Amino acid sequence: MLHHIEIYVSNLSKTNEFWEWFLKELGYVQFQKWDHGISWKHGETYLVFVQAEERYLDVPYHRCRVGLNHLAFHARSKEHVDEITEVLIEKGIPILYQNKHPYAGGKNYYAVFFEDPDRIKVELVAPSMN
Repeated sequence: MLHHIEIYVSNLSKTNEFWEWFLKELGYVQFQKWDHGISWKHGETYLVFVQAEERYLDVPYHRCRVGLNHLAFHARSKEHVDEITEVLIEKGIPILYQNKHPYAGGKNYYAVFFEDPDRIKVELVAPSMN
């Protein structure tokens, strides 16, 4: 079982503004907060966002480089994916793969894909009907 994931970010304030509503919607609760970081917990697993030091901000994140590609979360249902998609649109957050949405992951894979402020890809996927 995964214990936690820690992600360094370029702007902690923007990151928290982006992630707070989404993680709360998925049942996460704020776990820890300090000057340079915040964590969100669900069950025994938590997600940590830490402000990267200025000296490490010269090379931006890209999901195709070595390292993290994306974070995928469970949705409660297809309707939940649709509800979150609407909130993303209202917030002006672009939906990735719009021409294939909500089946960008395949014909039996109902999900929404989007990016956080550092362009980390995020996925919310409905339970499989198989």
